[in-house]
Amino acid sequence: MTKEQKLSASLEDYLEAIYNLSEQSRVPRSKDIAEQLAVSRASVTGAMRLLRGKGMIRYEPYDHATLTRAGRAAARDVVARHNILKSFFINVLGLPTEEAQQAACRAEHALGHKVIDQFLAFVEFVGSRNESGARLADEFRDFCAARTRGRGAT
Repeated sequence: MTKEQKLSASLEDYLEAIYNLSEQSRVPRSKDIAEQLAVSRASVTGAMRLLRGKGMIRYEPYDHATLTRAGRAAARDVVARHNILKSFFINVLGLPTEEAQQAACRAEHALGHKVIDQFLAFVEFVGSRNESGARLADEFRDFCAARTRGRGAT
């Protein structure tokens, strides 16, 4: 990705929203993107212009957005980071789905690719251990629950 194509966390969120809407067979319109991200339509318009300028989307005002090849690749990268983190937070750390979803949204932008790759490697490692890997994750969740109960009893 060139310097001109570098995306802020906010623009990554817009790209991810466009991608997700497209994958749901929905036409990514400003109204839908604004609703999904809980932002104003004016914010969406500004972001769409920036993404168009970076060659990530095809967009004209009052029309829907479509991802370019570069935009689709960048969006897939953002979605993959999000899913890796969400999976880790749910399956390894035992967080509730909604809390894992919110944490993944925040962390996907803050953590670099190397950290995300290590998360993926750890999840694959634990998963490759089949029954012993599942036991390890279960034991960790039990440890955390006991630790929480111990703090509450103090």
